[in-house]
Amino acid sequence: MSKLWERADRSGDRATSVNGQGPAVMVAPRSDAPFREAIEEGGGRYTKGKDAEAIIWTDPHDFKALAKLVRKVNPRWVQLPFAGIELFIREKVVDKDRVWTCAKGVYGPATAEHALALVLAAARRLNDHIGAMGWRYGGFGTPERRLKDSTVLVIGTGGIGKALVPMLRPLGVRVLAANRTGQALEGAEVTEPVENLVHLLTEADYVVLACALTPETTGMFDRSMLDYMKEDAWLVNVARGKLVVTDHLVKALKQGTIGGAALDVTDPEPLPIGHPLWSFENVIITPHVANTWDMALPELRELVRRNVEHFAGGEELEGIVDPDLGY
Repeated sequence: MSKLWERADRSGDRATSVNGQGPAVMVAPRSDAPFREAIEEGGGRYTKGKDAEAIIWTDPHDFKALAKLVRKVNPRWVQLPFAGIELFIREKVVDKDRVWTCAKGVYGPATAEHALALVLAAARRLNDHIGAMGWRYGGFGTPERRLKDSTVLVIGTGGIGKALVPMLRPLGVRVLAANRTGQALEGAEVTEPVENLVHLLTEADYVVLACALTPETTGMFDRSMLDYMKEDAWLVNVARGKLVVTDHLVKALKQGTIGGAALDVTDPEPLPIGHPLWSFENVIITPHVANTWDMALPELRELVRRNVEHFAGGEELEGIVDPDLGY
């Protein structure tokens, strides 16, 4: 049992059961039927009242409403809907007085699929071809490439990174990885702590950002990091826009010091009409759709069911948030 769970689970007992119906769990601000069903399947009972021992929060943006509800209800456990919870950390909604969980790892496969699609699109130069109005013969600059024998550097080895590696390996890709601790990523040839990132960048054909946004990672891809990338390497970001200093990326693209960028997330977001990033032929932008609510709902519903079951049984929950680390 983790120290975070022990610290937050002050009573050390199972969650309260009333008339054999299990712990009271609230869903807010939207009480979607799938979550009510998941609570019951997990051995809990759905409630709208102050008797709630837990809150399943379904809005990834409204931190003020959640903070107000937590003060009113004082639950023992709060489940957040996505893995990226930096807003709730930054606004100090997440505290150390209760257990907080997020969906870390749950949406990794969906986002990893999108990262793979962006890498393939860059390799095959779909950014050049997809908007063509007629047949063209050569003259596109860097030629189309296979992924076989290419090197992909995955930065961040949580749910996305873990899911991406087995998608890449059958294509004959060499995988390098970097994370906060240097703990090995299964399937990667090398895993280094981020402070040793520089020499990995010089080897990578594609650099995939899949890490959490924290004070330490904000702006990590600035001019100096971009300068270490190969001239034909692509930067692929499926994590958070603020990992990249956008003005520095624009400059690198203008100067041709990197091959291109494939971005599902940007800073600012949404990216305004007329922003320089829209003007580059070697930039692919998708509007933060690597994991949509429709994709997320079945996975989140199942996570809620499992965590309610864990909560009812006094067991450690999945996806516990560390307020000090920020994820």
